[in-house]
Amino acid sequence: MASSPRSPQPAAPAQAELEISRQSRILAALSKKVIDLDELRMLSAQGVPDGAGVRSTVWKLLLGYLPSDRELWEQELAKKRSQYEAFKDEFLGNTVGGNSATRGSEAHSDGNAEHVENGFLDRSVIAQDEHPLSIGKTKEWDQFVENSEMIEQVDRDVKRTHPDMHFFCGDSSFAKSNQESLKNILIIFAKLNAGIRYVQGMNEILAPLFFVFRDDPDYKNANFAEADSFFCFVELLSGLRDNFCQKLDNSAVGIQGTLSKLMQLLRKYDGELQHHLEITTEVNPQFYAFRWITLLLTQEFNFADTIHIWDTLLSDPDGPQETLLRICCAMLILVRKRLLAGDFTSNLKLLQSYPPTNIGHLLYVANKLQ
Repeated sequence: MASSPRSPQPAAPAQAELEISRQSRILAALSKKVIDLDELRMLSAQGVPDGAGVRSTVWKLLLGYLPSDRELWEQELAKKRSQYEAFKDEFLGNTVGGNSATRGSEAHSDGNAEHVENGFLDRSVIAQDEHPLSIGKTKEWDQFVENSEMIEQVDRDVKRTHPDMHFFCGDSSFAKSNQESLKNILIIFAKLNAGIRYVQGMNEILAPLFFVFRDDPDYKNANFAEADSFFCFVELLSGLRDNFCQKLDNSAVGIQGTLSKLMQLLRKYDGELQHHLEITTEVNPQFYAFRWITLLLTQEFNFADTIHIWDTLLSDPDGPQETLLRICCAMLILVRKRLLAGDFTSNLKLLQSYPPTNIGHLLYVANKLQ
């Protein structure tokens, strides 16, 4: 993948005119006193032009974070951003060295929370009946250990987020600040959503949201990227949470049920390919599509293409799931010749490392699968 989102390639005159026209229409749609969300979804589904500088606003509208009435934007943003600061105070607190480690649900009500440092309690804070060697471990100690393990996992995953992009990785204060924001969001989400907590890969879903919001040309909005990303992340996962709930894995609404829907869709549009994959070569969709679906294709394409795909995913009024399945199905159809000629090993290698493709054409094919 590239070190930063790829700049748009020089377009043919007709395509350039189309981009300018679409950009003008999006800007016109956003200038209305009350945004027509149906119109915005239709325009955004074709991709939001990078040069417009409005993707941040468009995504917030598509995810329901901003109300359609522009007059309510300032009030709503102030309320949500204040609420996020309250979450940070409750679940992260003030820690030594700037490391947002633990507090919130594991903090003690006796005022000892200020001794929490780097995710570990000071000896003096741990009551005798909460000591790990105590015969009777308490619920509070178990919860503290669980939270510490979660925070360590978040920290490891955030450090591995797009290591080829200076925005996310490196020694610069900017990259470190962005990493800290990702960690804060994921930790707060985990503590507020005990049924799911943190699942590996959530950092990859959060990354495009935070990048787009932090890259907002409006300086004030960019400074509140962490708060805005948190609420949009919650909204995005609300339609996908069953894929992350282990107890539902083998149910009709869990990830196995979603993989089955993908194969049903492929069977509908290309029965020969579906039979070859599942029956002849026995390439189970879990071997490749599990990652495609749970991580919303963030690992299959370069970052710029991922952003373009997300313009389409977020434009679906019913949530990204159905559009995601159509795109996954289109990915299989676009390499059908290679798959039909391949065996288990070659097909698995191809699908686990999907080849570069024209994203516009991929989305065009996916749109036809309705």
